[in-house]
Amino acid sequence: MTSAYLLVLAGCLLLTLPLEFWLRARVYRRPLRLVLALAPTVVVFFVWDAIAIARGHWSYSPTQTTGWILPGGVPVEEFVFFVVIPICGLLTYEAVGTVLECRRRAVKPAQRQGAEHG
Repeated sequence: MTSAYLLVLAGCLLLTLPLEFWLRARVYRRPLRLVLALAPTVVVFFVWDAIAIARGHWSYSPTQTTGWILPGGVPVEEFVFFVVIPICGLLTYEAVGTVLECRRRAVKPAQRQGAEHG
């Protein structure tokens, strides 16, 4: 059974994947750093979800998910969300940093040229 939730998450990854290559985000090329960045988020939000589910604060529709349930009653889609969305955020953050650095480098020579002629 396919989940619309998983399809949306796959779309998020596909849309941000080019940032790794075109803007040299270097998120996937540093796997240890990626795991260290993801671990706190995944653990905290997984536990949070498990507690909220156990207390009846929220639930997930079996018609909108695959039905694969992890410990604590957390749907697999929710776990994937905790991994995918931070990766997309990191890719975007690193890509913006690359663009800003390139822009900063381009401005410096122009500033030096102006100072030499001033």
